[in-house]
Amino acid sequence: MSRAMPLRNAHTAPAAVQGRSLAWQRGLLWAVLIGFAAFFLAPLYVMVVTSLKSMDEIRGGTLLALPGTLDTSSWGKAWSTACTGTDCQGLRPFFWNSVMIVVPAVLVSTALGGINGYVLSKWKFRGSETLFAMLLFGVFMPLQVVLLPMSQVLGWLGIASSVWGLILVHLLCGLPGTTLFFRNYYAALPDELIKAAMLDGAGFWRIFTRIVLPLSTPIIVVCLIWQFTQIWNDFLFGVVFSGTASKPVTVALNNLANTTSTVKEYNVDMAAALIAGLPTLFVYIVAGRYFVRGLTAGAVKG
Repeated sequence: MSRAMPLRNAHTAPAAVQGRSLAWQRGLLWAVLIGFAAFFLAPLYVMVVTSLKSMDEIRGGTLLALPGTLDTSSWGKAWSTACTGTDCQGLRPFFWNSVMIVVPAVLVSTALGGINGYVLSKWKFRGSETLFAMLLFGVFMPLQVVLLPMSQVLGWLGIASSVWGLILVHLLCGLPGTTLFFRNYYAALPDELIKAAMLDGAGFWRIFTRIVLPLSTPIIVVCLIWQFTQIWNDFLFGVVFSGTASKPVTVALNNLANTTSTVKEYNVDMAAALIAGLPTLFVYIVAGRYFVRGLTAGAVKG
């Protein structure tokens, strides 16, 4: 018995050392992650605290200092009374322009992408692979290439410099991406489901609405979030294809930040930037986990 004790201690000692080593490594990893998160979130923190300060406090304090008294007047000014160029209307009308552009463009491009992906993955026809390759080219094509021809098309249709023109532009430019997402997702669905439904007499639309669509929730969420983010944050199409009354919020934010005035109101600029970014931030906070889950849902077939 006296010889067994040293052997037991000899076995438990390495385990204790290994446990301390794992705890130290885990603590170091958490420290690194927290450091990166703090570095990444520092600009957001500066924007929030600056938007809640008065200009006198901004001039007399530091960027990282908390506001002495909460001043929310800059938010109201950025929303409804701040000047954008020569038009002093604030972000409010342009914010709702973005909403009117985003909602139909996201819904229609996602619906059409779902139908395209369904056809190109489960109802292949002669030339379908060539068609898919052409659509895939649209995903990687530089957006500057389509500016001139798209301007001509919008002029022919009579919707240039309007909200409807921006809706059409974003719909067409988002269609290749949504088609790619849906096509890759549907390619992982068992072909036996489609064949069994066809044997039962189901047609194209019945199979899509009753079998395929109920299984498409993850990829639908991915496309909705992806398209919403791309369209809401777009600046290039907004500044090229919009008119005075149809500018999206990103263009209005740029005009506000570049407004020449005797006194530069940094708190108003920060509040306006937060107002413009809140919708996408809200979407990712609420549905971010579904976005990651949807991206990996069709990664493995079978």
